[in-house]
Amino acid sequence: MKTSAYPQSAVNSAASHGLEGHRGRLRERFLRGGLAGFHDYEILELLLTYAIPRKDVKPIAKELLEKFGNNLAAVLDAPAEALQREVDGIGEAAAILLNLVPRLFDSYQASRWKPREAFCSTQSAVSYLRALLGTQRQEIFCVLALDSQNRLLAVEQVQRGSVNRTAVFPRQVAEAALKHRATAVILSHNHPGGAPTPSAADRQLTKKLRQMLSDLDILVHDHIIVAGGDQYYSFAENGGLE
Repeated sequence: MKTSAYPQSAVNSAASHGLEGHRGRLRERFLRGGLAGFHDYEILELLLTYAIPRKDVKPIAKELLEKFGNNLAAVLDAPAEALQREVDGIGEAAAILLNLVPRLFDSYQASRWKPREAFCSTQSAVSYLRALLGTQRQEIFCVLALDSQNRLLAVEQVQRGSVNRTAVFPRQVAEAALKHRATAVILSHNHPGGAPTPSAADRQLTKKLRQMLSDLDILVHDHIIVAGGDQYYSFAENGGLE
């Protein structure tokens, strides 16, 4: 008796329809409720469907998490070269897409602030600085130049350093403030590798900058350190500017 079999083309077609059906269900879930209820691997899977066609990306999503510490943020923050090197199936397009997500979030958050937004509280400044520095992998020192009504004139990146240190030159801070004719400034930097607790060097630098800018009739409203998640440290809130 001759055994019948499905043609290979029919098998391939069925697999393709199953894959597209799964991708469609992921997208429908997102449209109905955002990312609520999604596992980290499902979020990555959804993203990868837009960069890797005609392939089951669930194993790739799970391997990404396994290789980068089972942490969604670590995957999205990993350099594109490392993503491609460590995980089979991640090409240039997929790596760029994953790297784009936190940068896109930065730009989205920053664009929600009007150019002349006024900082009326520590929390308003912290919200702005989280959007500006929260996903950076290097330590960055910034000066927020303000007018007499605490409206933002400009943001100057004074120094970019390694993951745990930066060299800030007081003259550059003064030049940034004077260039925009600021009457006040908020100083800020991030601690991408740990907690926002200021070091002895941070305290010393803050004191030096406050004295120098005071001689120029420029007030230092605060020095804010932002770290991962919702962590921050405000010198003004903790009496560090007295």
